[in-house]
This record gives sequence, structure tokens and C-alpha cells, in this order.
Amino acid sequence: MRDLLKAEWLKAWSGRTWWIMAVVALFMGLLGSSGAAAVGDQQLDEGVTDAAAVTAEMVRAWFSALLGSLLFGAVFVSREYGSGAVNRSALLCGGRTRLFTAKAAVGTAMGALFALVAAALAPASAYAFAGLFGFDVVWSGEASRTLLGVATVVVLAAPWGVMLGWLIRNQAATVAIALVLTLFVDETLFLLLPEVGRFTMQVAMGSVYLDGKEDALPVPFALAVIGGWLALAGFLARRRLVSRDIA
Repeated sequence: MRDLLKAEWLKAWSGRTWWIMAVVALFMGLLGSSGAAAVGDQQLDEGVTDAAAVTAEMVRAWFSALLGSLLFGAVFVSREYGSGAVNRSALLCGGRTRLFTAKAAVGTAMGALFALVAAALAPASAYAFAGLFGFDVVWSGEASRTLLGVATVVVLAAPWGVMLGWLIRNQAATVAIALVLTLFVDETLFLLLPEVGRFTMQVAMGSVYLDGKEDALPVPFALAVIGGWLALAGFLARRRLVSRDIA
């Protein structure tokens, strides 16, 4: 298994996927943080908020880095179907279950790297943008909890993408469905039926990074929901992989 993990780790760093998704994560995080700083600066001038709340919001904006992690996981699996390499990978690794496990482990490890970068840049960008707009950063317990939540969802987005890749297989379809679910379906369902929508993956992740939605789940329950979605997707993905034609 060690050699298989090493091989998949090398695959994760091959090609352009990892750095393209890293650029996506960085761009989304910086864009969100700068926007939060601009809005916060205006609210501070109007006296409707305080610097601690603005600081936490700038950190919270880095949740959008999960898109890079999610898409990396999705492409990490689905690109092998596009190239036809998945058949060879399954044969060389000694079994489909071993390949499934290795992809999940390496995808999650890459998600952890994305999370480390986001966790480092979130406070750094908060100080940079606060200085740019001329107000002070006030770090609080909320900011710390938010940072932990952001890092957590960025990690968990990667195996979610991996499972979607195994389930959908086609690279373009996997990326499209992952984006639609994350950006539109989950949030729309929450707006229309919050008692149902709060159990979706993206809204549960929002609870973890303290986005403040009314009717959202408490953090421990949100983490349980995320774990449930990952377990369900993993079960279905593995079942499809081992019981159907791999091509």
C-alpha cells in the first residue's frame, strides 16, 4: 500500500491540475477577503459594526478556497477516466478497492495542504487589507474559531470531490455538477426550504465556518452531516467502482 500511496501522490503533483486549483483557491480567498475588507471599512465608518467582527469576516471569506480543494479532488479521479488510465491503475495497484482507498487518502492529504495555505493566508490577508483600507485588525475568539472552521471545510472538500469523481467519472460533468451543487443547489434549497437545506453539504460547511445563517445546524451536528454525506458518497462510489465496468 505504501508504494501505491507514493504513486498516487506523484500523480497528484503531475500535470497542471494542482497549481490551477491552487490559483483558483488563492484567487477566491483573496477576492473574498478584499471584498469583506471594503464592506467592513464602510460599516466601520457608519458605526454599524466593530473591527473584531470585520476581522472575523475577512477570515471567513477564505472559505471560498474550498472550491480549489473540491475541484482538485474531482479532477484527480475523473481525469483518469478521460485518459483511460484508470484501467491500468486498477490492474497495477492490485485491486479496485486499493485504488479507491489510495485516491481518497491522497486527495484528502492534498486538501490538507490547501487548508494549510488558506489558514496561513487568511490572517495575513486580513492584516494586509486592513492596512490598505486604514483600520486595525482586532483578533478575537470568533476569528480563531472561524479560521479553524475554514481550514476544516477546505480539507473535507477534497474527499467530497474525490467521491464525486468516482461517481460521475466524466471530468467535465464532474466539475460542472460539483460547482452547481456547491454554488447554487444547496444554497437555493436552504432559501426555499431551510429545514431541509440545512442538511446539504455546502450549508453544513457554512455552519462549520460560522457563516451565521439562521436555521443553520450547530457546528457538531453540521460536522456529523458532512461526515454522513462523505460516508454515503464513499459507499456509493466504491460500490459502483467494484460492481460495474470500470471504463
